Amino acid sequence: MGRRRIPGGSSRNHIRANGTQTTGRKELGKDTFPPALVTASLLDDALIVSVVFGGCCSNVWAYEQLLRMEPLIGPALTFSQMLFITLQKLPSFLEWRTGLLPGLQARKIPVREWLAQVLVFASGSLLNNLVYAYDVPLTVQIVFRSAGLPVSMVFGRLLMGRRYTPTQIYAVAFVTTGVVLATLSRPSAPNVATVPDPARYATGVALLTASLILTGVLGLLQERTYKHYGPHWQEGVFYTHALSLPMFVFMIPQIRFGLRSFALVDGADQNKSSPLVAYLILAGNLLSQLVCVSGVNRLSSRASSVSTQVVLTARKALSLCVSVWWFRNGWNAQLAIGACMVFLGSMWYALSSSATPQHLRHLEGKKRI
Repeated sequence: MGRRRIPGGSSRNHIRANGTQTTGRKELGKDTFPPALVTASLLDDALIVSVVFGGCCSNVWAYEQLLRMEPLIGPALTFSQMLFITLQKLPSFLEWRTGLLPGLQARKIPVREWLAQVLVFASGSLLNNLVYAYDVPLTVQIVFRSAGLPVSMVFGRLLMGRRYTPTQIYAVAFVTTGVVLATLSRPSAPNVATVPDPARYATGVALLTASLILTGVLGLLQERTYKHYGPHWQEGVFYTHALSLPMFVFMIPQIRFGLRSFALVDGADQNKSSPLVAYLILAGNLLSQLVCVSGVNRLSSRASSVSTQVVLTARKALSLCVSVWWFRNGWNAQLAIGACMVFLGSMWYALSSSATPQHLRHLEGKKRI
């Protein structure tokens, strides 16, 4: 019988006491990982978290800079974000066929599944970028947008038949109370010299509420689509942005006004910047949004939904601190208490979800953060 060859030319075999032969690789055991692999994984996780914090926080900073220059930039900013992400994702979905021009790759999910998501997604994004024009400070907006748990719980119970533990219900009630306190605090916006008009402020809060509801609806639509066709989230990002562009045909005057407003920025005003700086900040907002979205999606693909929610909650808390410290935004004790209740309640819900009994967790389903 021929001599057995050792893969890779290695002869590092060991003889056990019972006479059996084994390689050094087997001695590690199937549950043991090399230190180098563990270190690389930890570094990769740290890099992803750094990308989420750096990309998302810098995006909020650039966003607020743009709003301070022109509060009515909402439609132009939304269109720019849609167009930028569409163009950035487009090469990944092109393939060269017979002929001179490329075509789109075969879709994993039918276009009809994206149509409802496009309408909800574009409407929610537009409402988000319109709120600032109604004198709602970004501090209140950050707290309000962090309160998606109540909406998700109501929709999950009514539309998905999910069940929740008493601890989860208490946590959501805690978050809801915090949102109410933060909203009623009504701190003054930095660009408003007079007392905010209650009716105008209420309109802004109504837009925030509608946007929050649309976000909950979008989450349900995405969950249903990905559960049926598979988690093709990159295709979802591309088509929801690309198919949203035709909707902005009816907003061309507002888009033109928003983009041209930067050229009219008075650099002599200490609260504003030169036109060149304004357009550079716009470019930074688009790039940082791409980094933020990529980081969040990569984090979701590697970590559990509970871990993802904890990271995103901490990120929003940091964004709130930056908004108050850097821009000296409106802040008072009631808003501070409400914000703490929202963030702590979100963490409470996340930790209680990790301890949910298995039979209830199965009924609740997998929640995509």
